[in-house]
Amino acid sequence: MMHHSKKWVAAAAIAAAAVLAMTGCAGGGASDSKTEVTVWHYWDGTNADTFDSIVKSYNENHSNVTIKSVNVPNADFLTKVQASARSKTLPTMVIGDLIWVPQIAQIGTFADLSKSIPSDTLSDINPALTSYGSQGGKQVSVPVSANNLGFLYNTDLFKQAGLDPTKPPTTWDELIADGKTILQKTGKPGYELFTHAGDNGEGLTWDFQVNLWQAGGQFLNDDNTKAAFNTSAGKKALQYWADLIKDGVSPFAPWGAFEKGAAASAQEGSWMVGIWANDPPFPFASAPIPYPSDGKPATNLGGEQAMVFDGDAAATKAAGDFLAWFLQPKQVTSWSEATGMLPVTNTVATSDDYLSWVDGHQPLLRPYVEQMADARARPNTPLYSKASFAFAQEIEKVLAGQTTVSDGLDNAEAAVNKILSGS
Repeated sequence: MMHHSKKWVAAAAIAAAAVLAMTGCAGGGASDSKTEVTVWHYWDGTNADTFDSIVKSYNENHSNVTIKSVNVPNADFLTKVQASARSKTLPTMVIGDLIWVPQIAQIGTFADLSKSIPSDTLSDINPALTSYGSQGGKQVSVPVSANNLGFLYNTDLFKQAGLDPTKPPTTWDELIADGKTILQKTGKPGYELFTHAGDNGEGLTWDFQVNLWQAGGQFLNDDNTKAAFNTSAGKKALQYWADLIKDGVSPFAPWGAFEKGAAASAQEGSWMVGIWANDPPFPFASAPIPYPSDGKPATNLGGEQAMVFDGDAAATKAAGDFLAWFLQPKQVTSWSEATGMLPVTNTVATSDDYLSWVDGHQPLLRPYVEQMADARARPNTPLYSKASFAFAQEIEKVLAGQTTVSDGLDNAEAAVNKILSGS
């Protein structure tokens, strides 16, 4: 995912209720020795508190296992994993950003989680999420949380422009038309694009991939060895972005205008619904991301994946058993409701129980939940982060008006292919 801290406001009571609602499966008989499983994660706030409560519930109901939860700051996470691999002090399990899976796989040997997690559980997980952990015929990671991008908009600005706030745009053409109306009537841009590469490029790249997929394109080829975006679909998506900026519908500026009330809409993550739940900066609503009238809906997945290092046999097995329990419907439902993350399993995402909670407590999450059916995953390669940055740096030049759409895609293709070839 493009990492954000997803602090779900209001959650102390909800998290407590969620954990109390859980009933763990009792482990084996009493034993003098316990298997310890150390789990590293980077969650903070409500997410960390909820996970710790879930771990406590599991430990209380499994007498032969102790799961130990350890917070490692996001900025230090990969560095610490690398250092622990060199010193042979890796934890049993790490939970990190899904795009880290192929990078961490180069650090240590992962256990095949398909040996611990029932096949019907794995098949119930959104396939775009399990694709990250599918390596060499093994399932080396499983998702424990998910989020995606949707369309958030400022209903006050829509009203001021004379637009019906209950009828957000559904196509690119409608978004452009509404954006122009908002600009004319309010003086504020109608939409915000992520236009700057910044220090890693991923904000621009993961936003652009949505429109690329909607236009029928893909970012890399099927085996992730070459760029695949320099096509008619890529040109269509990038021209859409360039036109939004040229027409003044979107500013060419660092990210943040929409969240400050200075733009009327943006492609925003599901986590924003929770962050703004109790104290929104302005009245807002959510909707699926508009897509071209001749295209197809799509969104980009984020979230965390759990990876188990194949070390001590007892600890490896215990970690797999914990994940199998964590991915059962009761835990997935409770975790999702307490944190505001989206369910990783289709059974929960479509269940009356969960959807009733969404409609009653966080109705603005509903479009995000429904978009999971159209969610896509970023390329599963350890070179992805470097490729993303190279792509964004070249595309920023197009958005700044420094080069054409065609030349920008040519330059981005060359830059990305250079990275993927290792040259």
